[in-house]
Amino acid sequence: MAKYIYHYKDWTQFIWQDKVINTVFGDVRNTQGKINGQMNALGYSAKEEATLTTLTLDVVKSSEIEGELLNYAQVRSSIARRLGINTAGLVPSSRHIEGVVEMMLDATQNYKKTLTQERLFGWHAALFPTGYNGPYKIEVGQYRTGEMQVVSGPMGKEKVHYEAVKSELVKTEMDKFLTWFNSDENLDTVLKAAIAHFWFIIIHPFDDGNGRIARAITDLLLARAEGSGERFYSMSSQILAERKRYYEVLQKVQYSKGDITEWIDWFLHCLKNALHETENTMQKILRKAEFWKRHEHTPINERQRLVLNKLLDGFDGKMQTSKWAKLTKSSTDTALRDIKDLIEKNILQPEKQSGRNANYELVNY
Repeated sequence: MAKYIYHYKDWTQFIWQDKVINTVFGDVRNTQGKINGQMNALGYSAKEEATLTTLTLDVVKSSEIEGELLNYAQVRSSIARRLGINTAGLVPSSRHIEGVVEMMLDATQNYKKTLTQERLFGWHAALFPTGYNGPYKIEVGQYRTGEMQVVSGPMGKEKVHYEAVKSELVKTEMDKFLTWFNSDENLDTVLKAAIAHFWFIIIHPFDDGNGRIARAITDLLLARAEGSGERFYSMSSQILAERKRYYEVLQKVQYSKGDITEWIDWFLHCLKNALHETENTMQKILRKAEFWKRHEHTPINERQRLVLNKLLDGFDGKMQTSKWAKLTKSSTDTALRDIKDLIEKNILQPEKQSGRNANYELVNY
């Protein structure tokens, strides 16, 4: 049987080839600086909006990697409430969503805090507030006491992709990981994020939720690398987009004798793609910020603000009076009054070919 990386003596003395990763590493550091510079030139509310959007994506996409679909509006509301961001149309969210958000915000906002066993246990308990994952009871807020295999496929035909460190060794391995995490100051923090993600996944210390916690640890270190809890790009969204390759590289490097160049190279490319993706999203955020700046003295009611924000975020489909009424939980008459008011203020206009059931769009957007 092929040996896993942790079967080798001193397996955590990872090595990598600088010449392979230098170019992409330089690109990542460069783009990070560029994006932070552009963001810092923005007004407070635009930065707030960017952080809110990024953190929401991070939470939603990190869960989606595990096959769990969270409600975007509920996640966004939960984050906005906790960060004290005043946003229209706040919706109540479930206990489960509150827990996932709690973990992500602790990682990104308290990035300077030491990572301890207790803190990790708190994250784990927040992820599984009922002590169950679906119908399955799991060990919560503690390291696993059973063996751990990563498998796929139907019952009876399961394929084992990975067998993690033995349960009796988990505590020792995690102590070693946390000591390194909290003390190795000589390593660039972006590289540290790549290594920490891999190392944590190899130990697989929990009964469930290891992937989400590994990504939270990554976000903590990326926030530390930038010296800021403001998040402008989502690593989890990019991992989801490159999920197939993510698992392929993990599976390959788990058999290495200690050289993790291929993993670091993939991680840095993924991070670079996440940063470029943000440059596109940023244009949207800038336009939205510009819009609200232009209309900061225009009288706009809460219903109008709610729908305008949806249109600015790229509303799916056509905006009609009936949809407006549904979104704002108001009557068709009220919706029509709101729309006419915005047409008079030169904010909305009927689309040119919209016929009897008029579709409305933003003016000059």
